[in-house]
Amino acid sequence: MKLSLNSDVIRKQRPLVKKETSRSITYRLPSNVVEELEIEAKNKKISHNVLVKQVLEKYLVWDRYSDKLGIIPVPKKILEVMGQNLDLIQINQVIDSLKPIIKESVLYMKGSYDLKRCIETLEEYMRASGMLSDHRVEGQNHRFIIQHQLGVKWSLFTEYLLKETFGEFLPEMQIKFQTTEHTVIASVALGSDWNEHED
Repeated sequence: MKLSLNSDVIRKQRPLVKKETSRSITYRLPSNVVEELEIEAKNKKISHNVLVKQVLEKYLVWDRYSDKLGIIPVPKKILEVMGQNLDLIQINQVIDSLKPIIKESVLYMKGSYDLKRCIETLEEYMRASGMLSDHRVEGQNHRFIIQHQLGVKWSLFTEYLLKETFGEFLPEMQIKFQTTEHTVIASVALGSDWNEHED
């Protein structure tokens, strides 16, 4: 049997790249900082310019808000161990406690609160945390893929949180989930033109 892929059938949802102007700017940095940047850029096989741009963009998108919102980095292993002891009632209690915090955080970071801003903020959180995520569009259907490597309880937590998030804005919408020990895939028909990076 011969398989062929039509590039229009499955496409990855990417942030809209607006045409932006650029300008050159010079900063004076300590020699050891420059040396560390050079080593890191070489290890990543990218230019110094690209590395510094990535660092600054991450700061502007996420890091500058984390202190103000009380977000602290927690080692992955600690979350994994904590998750092993959670039962379904506790998972729901944590989600109920988080919902108003998420709303306040999205309002503060994005200036409005809707499904698009929630999904966009969730994606930014996962990128900042080093989790793998992807958003694919197949016709009218959108697939949100999250790979956390934290165990089955965190998969259930992620599934329930996504159900609550979509349910708040689209209570009639049917969402299908594929959930494994380390991965959650949420499939929902949002339409071919829906994009969380658009206003």
